[in-house]
Amino acid sequence: MLRLKELLFPSIAEVAVLSADVNIEMVRVDVHCTTAGAACPGCRAWSTRVHSSYLRFPADVPSAGRSVVLQSRVRRFRCWNTACSRRTFVEQISGLTRRYGQRTERLRSALAAVGLALAGRAGARLAAVLGVAVSRSTVLRLVDALPEPEMPAPRVVGVDEYATRNWRPSRASWESRSPRTPTWRRRRCNCPRRVS
Repeated sequence: MLRLKELLFPSIAEVAVLSADVNIEMVRVDVHCTTAGAACPGCRAWSTRVHSSYLRFPADVPSAGRSVVLQSRVRRFRCWNTACSRRTFVEQISGLTRRYGQRTERLRSALAAVGLALAGRAGARLAAVLGVAVSRSTVLRLVDALPEPEMPAPRVVGVDEYATRNWRPSRASWESRSPRTPTWRRRRCNCPRRVS
């Protein structure tokens, strides 16, 4: 028999599924973290002293047209390091939740992919069809939160083609003796000038 943990969270090791409640509109999955403690985000000291706990309800990727909500009891730990500015901190399940997050990492990445493909209004409409109610501002905010892609530095930068087509040639160009050491060189242009 297949267990719920392997079905719902195959790549997250430190989570246990306690129960799943399915009704017509939504699926509520009761989960909790199985680690004994957590590392303080301020000083990285490991702590097992529990201060308190509370419930969080992050939204997850929809299943069969139903919205999925995780009911997660998270623990607040005491930091034992006296030099740390934090006295208490909340555990985060890596790969599932983040601080102040209302959505799981899977749902955030899915909505960011929709936002990259369709942007604001169209992305929000497609997300509604998929079973996630978000605004266009949320879709755009998730796209803005993505890291910038790595772009290689150009080896040679040429003359501005727009300026040469409009009879205003650039007086300088970038050239490169080697891929890592660009040098600046002025260039004379003998193009005919347009008389106005």
